Amino acid sequence: MLGDTNQANEPGLARRLGLATATALVVGEVIGVGIFLTPAEMARTLGSPFWLLAVWLTMGASAIGGALCFGALAARYPEAGGLYVYLREAYGPRAAFLYGWLSLLVTDPGLTAMLAVGLANYAAHLAPLSVWQMRGVAVAAIVALAAVNMVGIAIGAGVLRVLAALKLGLLGFLVVWGFAMGRGDWSNLTPFWAQRPGSEPLAKALAGGLIMAFVSFGGWWDASKIAGEVRDPRRTLPRALMLGVSIVTVVYIAVSLVFLYLVPAERIASDKAFAALAGQALFGRTGEVVFASLVILSVAGSLAAVFLAFPRVYYAMARDGLFFASIAAVTPRRGTPTRAIAIQALLAASLAMTGTFEEILSYFMAPTLVFLALTLTAVFPLRSRWRRGAEPTDWEIPGYPISPWLFLVPVLAVIALQILRNPVRASIGLSVVALGVPVSAWVLAHRHTAETAPPLDLADRESVSTIGTNS
Repeated sequence: MLGDTNQANEPGLARRLGLATATALVVGEVIGVGIFLTPAEMARTLGSPFWLLAVWLTMGASAIGGALCFGALAARYPEAGGLYVYLREAYGPRAAFLYGWLSLLVTDPGLTAMLAVGLANYAAHLAPLSVWQMRGVAVAAIVALAAVNMVGIAIGAGVLRVLAALKLGLLGFLVVWGFAMGRGDWSNLTPFWAQRPGSEPLAKALAGGLIMAFVSFGGWWDASKIAGEVRDPRRTLPRALMLGVSIVTVVYIAVSLVFLYLVPAERIASDKAFAALAGQALFGRTGEVVFASLVILSVAGSLAAVFLAFPRVYYAMARDGLFFASIAAVTPRRGTPTRAIAIQALLAASLAMTGTFEEILSYFMAPTLVFLALTLTAVFPLRSRWRRGAEPTDWEIPGYPISPWLFLVPVLAVIALQILRNPVRASIGLSVVALGVPVSAWVLAHRHTAETAPPLDLADRESVSTIGTNS
């Protein structure tokens, strides 16, 4: 059973994070620039407020099913690394290495660079910036938020919580102000049920809408990567994932409704124009500046979240002997894996300076989703193992077997659509993952587990504990 007195269950990383930080990570990473862009395309193609809400609610329910599974996995294996750990436990170190290989070399630095460059692009709305100046702003954002997380886990978590709270507060103000000032028109929401003339066929529109909604919801599962630093993970992480996903769903529905209320359907020409029109309706000529500032804050919160979560995968790989052992080092006073954070920052800054990452990253969406689906399927063999008594436990997956399928079905659907839409890109991305197979064979043959931070054995997992109050 999980206890509540021993703090040092994972050498090197102390359990200092509570429910507020874990929830802020979910909200901070998921709510980025997408909510300011996707409602326009979804509204245009679906042609009905009802179907727009239905798509958001469907994806929210799907994410809750996935959150139940990931929360259960994080509670059962409360180690740093998240998906890496669950793949290792279910399918062995080779599958875990291949996930880490993709995350380290492509996905994590690419996503970090994409967020930083997105922040810089919106900064250019506030002051004229050249291409190189925008790249400089992107690199500065990467360095600043990496430094915050290197200074100490308490400071990094504090910044994350503040940015998430500001983001939610401003979005809440946006919704209340938008409806209260009466600057929109309720007729923009009609017809509510039927599709407007000129909309795409419903089946095609729903497929596209679900993909956009899935992308907008992406990243909530990364909260599981800080499981090695969360107090009472058996209760905290499932609650944080459920709470975070629920907050995101409510925010997305509310913001989409206020945007539709403010902007007539016939004026929705493009994603960015849609946000600009909503800003103009709310704040007049200063609307673009206000919205640009809000997006910058929102993206900064996402950057803070990824710098807290992503480096824990490299730390876990090094701890298991699948990466340089020195990367598992944790600064004693700060409680942070500074070298793992530095690797992410260095690779992301390099991509942000070259400006070529977006095209590269597009090749790796399919393999990234394949690993996400594979991780979710881990609940099936692991649950079977637990029930056979191979790993005695009194713990179950809430909502099983419905909960895993709620999320697995849309993930598999998006993978299929990505492959069908661009099989060449998908095959190139999967080929790069395949290149990691011989590398994994060599690494596994020569690995030496880091002595400073060995992986948890079953006895350690069963004695995971808490101390203090939630932060």
